[in-house]
Amino acid sequence: MRKFEVLFDEGEASPVEDAAYGPYGRLGFPPAPAARPWIFSNFAQSLDGIVSFKGKHAAGADISRSEEDRWLMDLLRAHADAVLIGVSTLRDETELGQRPRGPVFRMMDPELCRLRQKLGKRREMNIFVTGAATLDLSAFRVFDGELVDAVVVTTKAGAKRLAEKQTHPHPRVIVAGEERFVDLRQTAGLLRRELGIEYLLCEGGPTLYGYLSRAGLVDEKFVTVSPVEVGQLAPPEQEKSVADERNPSPYRPTTFNAPGFTVDNAPWWKWVSCRRVGEHQFSRYRRK
Repeated sequence: MRKFEVLFDEGEASPVEDAAYGPYGRLGFPPAPAARPWIFSNFAQSLDGIVSFKGKHAAGADISRSEEDRWLMDLLRAHADAVLIGVSTLRDETELGQRPRGPVFRMMDPELCRLRQKLGKRREMNIFVTGAATLDLSAFRVFDGELVDAVVVTTKAGAKRLAEKQTHPHPRVIVAGEERFVDLRQTAGLLRRELGIEYLLCEGGPTLYGYLSRAGLVDEKFVTVSPVEVGQLAPPEQEKSVADERNPSPYRPTTFNAPGFTVDNAPWWKWVSCRRVGEHQFSRYRRK
C-alpha cells in the first residue's frame, strides 16, 4: 500500500500515538454531542459523483479500485463505536453473490484492529436501518453474532413483523418510529442513550445518507474521488442484476439519493483536509 500525500489538514490531532496512523497521518474528532453521536460518513465516488455502476458491478469497490481506499475504511471504522447501514445496502451486496449469506461490515487490517483496541473501543457493531423489516435474518451471516454485534433499528410495525416471523436468534431491536419510516432523529438519541455510541460511521447507502443529511445529522463526510467517469444513466448494454429487476431504474446513484434541499436551506461544508494517492483524492468535509 502506498502512503497518503497530505496536501493540507486542519483536523484534530490523533487521540493516541500509534504507528498505525503512519500511512495517513493524524486523525482525530471533536467531542461528541451529549444527546446523540457524532456522525460521519464515508463514500467513494467517480469524477461525476456516481457511487455505483449498478448491475453486476454495484459495489463501491468497483468505483474506487483502490487498496488505500479500503484501508482508509478500516481506519475510520477503528474510530467508530458502530457502523450504520441501510438494509438495502446489505441486501444488494448479498445479491452480488460474492460472499455466502452476504457481507459482514468489519475491519480486516490487523494493525488497525489493534489501534481500535488501543482507542478503547468495544466489539465492532453493525446497525441496520429498516422501516419495513421484511428481511429474513437467518439469510444473512452478519446477524449470527459470530464476527460483530448486530442491531436492527425499525418501526413499531417492523418490530412486530420481526417478532412474528423470525426463528433466527434475534439481534437487538431498537424501535424508532411508527409504521413505515424510521425516525432518524429519535434513532440518533436512542443509540447514544441505550448503546453509549459516541461516534457513528454511516457507510450508506445513498438513501440512508440522504435522509440523515436532510435531518441535519451528518457532521462530517469523508469522500474518495476516483479518477473514473461513469455517467448517471446506465447504458442499455449493461447486464442487469437481481436488484435492478426488483427496483428498475436507469439511474445510477449519487452519494445523496433522497429529496434534496432548496437554495435557501442547502447546507454548506468546510473542507477540512485533502490527501492524494496517485490519481485518487481523499477529502474530509465538516458541516458548517
